[in-house]
Amino acid sequence: MTNPRTVPHLLVGVGGGIAAYKVCEVISTQVKAGWEVSAILSETASQFITPLTLSTLCRRSVYTDAQFWHPQAPRPLHIELAETATLMLIAPLTANTLAKLALGLADNLLTSTVLASTMPILVAPAMNTTMWEQPTVQTHWQQLQQRSRYHCLPPTAGRLACDSVGVGRMAEPQEIIAYLDSLAYTHGKRDLAGKHLLITAGGSREYWDAVRFIGNPATGKMGLALARAALHRGAKVTLIHGAIAEVIPPQVRAIEAVSSDRMYKAVMEVWPEADWLVMAAAVGDVRPTQQWSEKLPKSELPTALPLSPVPDILQMAAQMRQPHQRLIGFAAQTGEIVTPACEKLERKGLDLIVANAVDQAGCGFGTAENAAVVLDRQGRSRSLAKVPKLILAHQIFDLAQEWLS
Repeated sequence: MTNPRTVPHLLVGVGGGIAAYKVCEVISTQVKAGWEVSAILSETASQFITPLTLSTLCRRSVYTDAQFWHPQAPRPLHIELAETATLMLIAPLTANTLAKLALGLADNLLTSTVLASTMPILVAPAMNTTMWEQPTVQTHWQQLQQRSRYHCLPPTAGRLACDSVGVGRMAEPQEIIAYLDSLAYTHGKRDLAGKHLLITAGGSREYWDAVRFIGNPATGKMGLALARAALHRGAKVTLIHGAIAEVIPPQVRAIEAVSSDRMYKAVMEVWPEADWLVMAAAVGDVRPTQQWSEKLPKSELPTALPLSPVPDILQMAAQMRQPHQRLIGFAAQTGEIVTPACEKLERKGLDLIVANAVDQAGCGFGTAENAAVVLDRQGRSRSLAKVPKLILAHQIFDLAQEWLS
């Protein structure tokens, strides 16, 4: 996934750790997406993964300290790499390299390149839980997070290579790739820092017995893309989600709310403390008037199912809003999408609405890409062509920042 404005040149610094194998998927994916990718292999990393593997995936030579200390190029290698790359990933980030970054040390090719550059750097630590929890390691980690050029993906909990269970697993490749895609688009800006975004995602399900429900095809991909984009731009994110098909980033506060009633209650609880509400969830309009706690035999299924309206979450949120709060809605439509979206914008008191055609090929529910028309209360509109949903999320936030500030 590339920013249409530039072709990113990613420099990957691979640290010494068993998680180095995960970097192969990241490199392969970004090269296939059209990125230029170079790699620095630390001395200890070569014990876990070979230069041949990385050079094959990068489609170019991989750099090691051997080239750094015995330069053959007319210019110092770390200067050349620092000036060529536009974005850097260090993964796995070891406790040793973390300490060097925090203290500004430069005793090898990787750390010297960091100091010689100003590009955004994404770091993904991986280590044993006891190592990760050491006070010195945590101090260095906090120091790194306070520096604007560093973007930090914390380790997650799970079973580690040493067979212990705890925090220390490196972020999964899909989360690293998504963050890199965001950085390639934003160039590292954190223009949503200090804001709390409440985002809803996924489809609602209104059960009328233990196994049957009224629902819709929404998978939550667009809502999760919005959550990732907001997170990558520095926002605090709360995600209230219905039925979703993807893993939620661990830095996002997630609240499951599959039914419309549960989503209404969750939104009303969190909304007073948020700055923006981005209502991307596909919440149904009706629910069964009667529910059965057990599965009904086929012979006892009702021939008619009485329905009642569900709470209008956006309308209630608009009534509760404070002067600084902003409301962004979505309108999934078929046919002509602008007119009904404008009506919804006015009827529900929204600041911005994103209309998308779910009957357009390759867009809408469950797709990797989407297109939209964004409208605001001042009558402005902007058509956004079909792009990956993460990029569309960034484009929506660009307009929100421009139009709602």
